[in-house]
Amino acid sequence: MPPTDASAGTSTGSVPVHTGCPDPQAVAGAGHTAAFGDGEDTLDLRLPDEFVARFAGGTADVETGGLEAGQEHAGVAATRYGRREVCRTEVEEDLLDHISTWGTTTSCVGPFRLVPVRVEHDLQLVHGWMNDPAVTAFWQLGGNLSRTESHLRAQLDGDGRSVPCLGLLDGTPMSYWEIYRADLDPLARHYPARPHDTGIHLLVGSASDRGRGLGSALLRAVADLVLDCRPACARVVAEPDLRNTPSVSAFLSAGFRYAAELDLPGKRAALMIRDRVLRGLM
Repeated sequence: MPPTDASAGTSTGSVPVHTGCPDPQAVAGAGHTAAFGDGEDTLDLRLPDEFVARFAGGTADVETGGLEAGQEHAGVAATRYGRREVCRTEVEEDLLDHISTWGTTTSCVGPFRLVPVRVEHDLQLVHGWMNDPAVTAFWQLGGNLSRTESHLRAQLDGDGRSVPCLGLLDGTPMSYWEIYRADLDPLARHYPARPHDTGIHLLVGSASDRGRGLGSALLRAVADLVLDCRPACARVVAEPDLRNTPSVSAFLSAGFRYAAELDLPGKRAALMIRDRVLRGLM
């Protein structure tokens, strides 16, 4: 659970429903209205039914891309850096609803897109960001190239509950994100998790992009992107280090509410939550 590094600032305006995302109202009308409830009952931590069903047959074979016998790949194409290429193949039962298909959102700072990391293309860039002293202080992933590669591959070669992404603003990679299933993460042991809670980590890459409101603007855009593209998700959560005041401030400016303080391994964190039912008010 690496902490989040984001620039402080404010953001105004709402983010529209995005190309490639299901209409939340249409999905709700199809029998998923329970997913939008926001009652305060604490839920017992358990794996969602689709997660249990996916792994009921045993451990996936790494050599087949993490698929069980009989499963098929769904190839997904996406635009990266102005060229067309095939993204990492994803299984049909995707725990995060195929991030590579979410498309571009119009944020208040320009068109923005999340693109799943490809180690062969993006390792050097992410490694450089991780070794910025201001970033290393909180992410604690500075060091040699192999350390960054191991961190990325642990997610890319895993079961899909966490997806590392580059954030492209106006087509230029300028931030690193991790979108993850908070209800399937060790974080769920430390707060009353609900099914499909989705977590985000953010690292703004360049020092020149920090401290001028980009972080809060993009956090708002990505939180709304998650809610639009994951109809079963009622809350977006984050757990920045309490010492990282600019990050906590950025989440507050992005429409997250401060929910609690958490004692997590290696840090004391602020639990920040953006609720679907409050997104039009905050």
